Amino acid sequence: MDINFIKDELQNIIQGKSSTSERTLVQTIASYLRASQTASPMVKNDKHYKQEETKSIIEYCNQNNLWANDKVNFDLFVSEGAEQKVYIKNEKTVYKLNDSIYYSSWQDYFTNLLLNNYFFPETSYTLVGFCFVDEVLFALVEQPFVKANQPTDLYKVKEFMIANGFENNRNHDYYHSELGLILEDLHDENVLTQDGILYFIDTVFYSKQ
Repeated sequence: MDINFIKDELQNIIQGKSSTSERTLVQTIASYLRASQTASPMVKNDKHYKQEETKSIIEYCNQNNLWANDKVNFDLFVSEGAEQKVYIKNEKTVYKLNDSIYYSSWQDYFTNLLLNNYFFPETSYTLVGFCFVDEVLFALVEQPFVKANQPTDLYKVKEFMIANGFENNRNHDYYHSELGLILEDLHDENVLTQDGILYFIDTVFYSKQ
């Protein structure tokens, strides 16, 4: 595995410069936010930074017709966690509403989606648009539905991650020192097992690059 090649490829994907696939809506929105915040003196840990990002997303949605409340059948609710609500779209796909609460910026949330899609394409996210629910802005993403048919062996998760260069630094959290990537919360609700295959359905990636 050529680490430098992977680093370059990841940077190109995150920056929206990937030549291996068409530019996605996630990359487009992320690029728009970068451009919107370039002139701002605020840094990501400023408490108002994310508020300004939210305003930029709302403006972009208004300009590009990206409001998607009418796409979700809210009666088909499946589950709810700290950061997202899950709904059935059809027998092969689920919708997830995520308010990016785990991230200090929307930019970091979109980076998580891009990293998930790179490392785990079988559970890739597609950004559909955005919704307002109870006056909170949510990204609406679509993801393949995985029906677990056996319990997840967390030791196998650990083996898989170590084999791919990630070190288990605490509990269910992992770190790839060469790529500067953190991947958290790989417990048995976020990694499902179907027919002996691990499916990473709710990743929490952070990039230290």
